[in-house]
Amino acid sequence: MTDRSGVSIQIAGLQKSFNGTPVLTGVDLRVEAGEIMVIVGGSGEGKSVLLRHIAGLETPESGSIRLNALELRDYLRLPPEAKPFRLSMVFQGSALLNSMTVAENVSLRLKEHRTHTNAEIARIVATCLEQVDLAGTEDKLPSELSGGMRKRVAIARALAVEPQIILYDEPTADLDPLLTQQIGALITRIQKTRGATQVVVAHNLALACEIGTHIAVLHDGRIVDYQPANALVRSTHPHTQEFLRAANLKL
Repeated sequence: MTDRSGVSIQIAGLQKSFNGTPVLTGVDLRVEAGEIMVIVGGSGEGKSVLLRHIAGLETPESGSIRLNALELRDYLRLPPEAKPFRLSMVFQGSALLNSMTVAENVSLRLKEHRTHTNAEIARIVATCLEQVDLAGTEDKLPSELSGGMRKRVAIARALAVEPQIILYDEPTADLDPLLTQQIGALITRIQKTRGATQVVVAHNLALACEIGTHIAVLHDGRIVDYQPANALVRSTHPHTQEFLRAANLKL
């Protein structure tokens, strides 16, 4: 049985504007520990902005985010060794450092924290690369890898700190259907093997329905629909229906 080591996320009344333009206008969402929550919505709806708030990279104008019972702002103030759980983010463009090898990219945060020996770091890197089907690529540079492989290196880097929360910003952007399916399968496998809570921002509704536990639809700065992934196609919400028709998923 999977060790449900994930962390719940509670978002209440989250608001954010940029240059006077509202982007998030009162987001309410709960993510259960250990589930895969997929956030979908049209371009410019604020999906990535919402994800960056959960990661602590943006500060809300109002509202709150709690990780288990801990306010996010309090979590962020804690030194790394005092944090009761860890959070990682996989950025849309993978955000690999081109001058570093795969192993150096994956081990970046481990070396920054200086809590492991070099031998331990090498073992963790090898394990994480094996888990994303990239064993033996330690000495390659990002420029030598395909787009799908770079995505998987970014996921291995996220896994290296043994996170209880993993956030993905459009992890299949610019990938062909086969690679998209592979990344989706990898996210599902991480849930089964690690039990981490995973929040995925996606534009691919078919992928969302395949990998998600629940799907939240973001529109006009709010969550307007929330469904179990296998029930989304039966949603009666007008915006969700429109979104499904555009993706050719409406029954």
